[in-house]
Amino acid sequence: MLLSKSPPVVILLLTLFPLIFLQTLSSSSSSSSNLDNFIKCISTNSEFSTPISAAFFTPNSPSFTPLLQSSAQNLRYLVPSAPKPEFIFTPLHDSHVQASVICSKQLGIHLRVRSGGHDYEGLSYVSEIETPFVVVDLTNLRAVDVDMDNNTAWVQAGATIGEVYYRISQKSKVHGFPAGLCTSLGVGGHITGGAYGSLMRKYGLGVDNVLDAKIVDVHGKVLDREAMGEDLFWAIRGGGGGSFGIILWWKIKLVPVPETVTVFSVPKTLEQGATKILYKWQQVVDKLDDDLFIRVITQPTSVSKNTTERTIMTIYQALFLGEPERLLKIMEQSFPELGLTHKDCIQMSWIESVLYIASFPTGTKPEVLLQGKSTFKNYFKAKSDFVKEPVPESGLEGLWKRFLEEETPLTIWTPYGGQMSRVSESETPFPHRNGTVFMIQWLSTWQNEEKESTVKHIDWIRKLYVYMAPYVSKFPREAYVNYRDLDIGIMNKKNQTSTSLASSWGNRYFKDNFNRLVNVKTKFDPENFFRHEQSIPPLSTSAR
Repeated sequence: MLLSKSPPVVILLLTLFPLIFLQTLSSSSSSSSNLDNFIKCISTNSEFSTPISAAFFTPNSPSFTPLLQSSAQNLRYLVPSAPKPEFIFTPLHDSHVQASVICSKQLGIHLRVRSGGHDYEGLSYVSEIETPFVVVDLTNLRAVDVDMDNNTAWVQAGATIGEVYYRISQKSKVHGFPAGLCTSLGVGGHITGGAYGSLMRKYGLGVDNVLDAKIVDVHGKVLDREAMGEDLFWAIRGGGGGSFGIILWWKIKLVPVPETVTVFSVPKTLEQGATKILYKWQQVVDKLDDDLFIRVITQPTSVSKNTTERTIMTIYQALFLGEPERLLKIMEQSFPELGLTHKDCIQMSWIESVLYIASFPTGTKPEVLLQGKSTFKNYFKAKSDFVKEPVPESGLEGLWKRFLEEETPLTIWTPYGGQMSRVSESETPFPHRNGTVFMIQWLSTWQNEEKESTVKHIDWIRKLYVYMAPYVSKFPREAYVNYRDLDIGIMNKKNQTSTSLASSWGNRYFKDNFNRLVNVKTKFDPENFFRHEQSIPPLSTSAR
């Protein structure tokens, strides 16, 4: 009788509440069931009997959010509205990674794998198109075994490239490895995309110096180079992460470096002739001595301390594998416009140059590299380009105008030539080789998660990208796979396998190598188990 006197809204709420409660309970029960089943499955399929429940983290765990955020670099994908994994699994042994593939397939739970968290579009820890999903985070698998007798090292996928550099330096003062400039990059994903750095003009990319690998395939088996065969070994060295399996280990070839190298950073503003100097840099940078790497970092800066008026600052940052005297001769002959002096040149060990180029404070000890901490965490949107001919001064002036309209834009121009021009486009999936003068990374960064701010900054970089179209590579307009950009194409449906759709980004990242990558994918993962928004799809059944 009391219920009949209640207002209609109250009756409706009382009627719906049990349904809402049951739906919530059902969802919670499903998540708990998935976790319990996954843990049991891992235990059953792992070689190690070590209790592993402590290696799982759910959103209810106080460690979940710190772990999710620990290596993620782009704060856009950590906002509350971003999809979160049902749980994060941090394997303790290689066999746990094998078991995670087996169990994900058995239980029908979509899998993402994270080694360093630098994925620009968050694809290693966010799934926009498939739920539920789980993240296998390789943070515990970070061994680096250096073998100086053979000038090689076996490196686990969860190690950072900074850790690799440090471990090499502890064994030898005259060896290094040609890979990334950002020291917190996870080795697993970094090398799958190419891995470029300050030694690239001398020794090429990280993938050019990989001798072997161990990968978990779609069947949960661990394959080395001999077992996987040359097609799959080719594909994982530059074909991008998340398409062919889970990298466990890389075997890398160490390269010789001088005991003492030379570095410099020379700034030039518009008032100091930055436009003409940068135009000249474009004309010579790919032809310089192989021992010399000079990149350019450009951003707005204040004209002076006491004004809000801004100008453009270009910083010429370099590593030279030799003494200042030889460097100065090369610069005087090839690039006198920069005005490099002996006072600008700083001598240091190669491992110290790693810290210098990564912008650690002067005097920082190399042991900081063992922390694996990112020095760059922002809300950001990035794009990339490859340049075949110098951008004219008029094009640069239009670029400066657009840069001064944005709050904190950044662009990094990385020189090619040298060894990069001697490796064929098809040697690895990474095709940006001979004919490329330099690569461009475009960035817009901001400091808050407000939608209006995000829309504003992304709109700016998209318009900048349109502006630069006449000055960069064409047909296709090339892009770097490790600077993922979902603007150029996306698989927007669950387990979509359209090769024609994927070619919109595949041709930009891999050029003619895309078709071979599709064939390798079709052979080794025909059901498309390893997938994300920009993965390599297999051929459809009808096309095989």
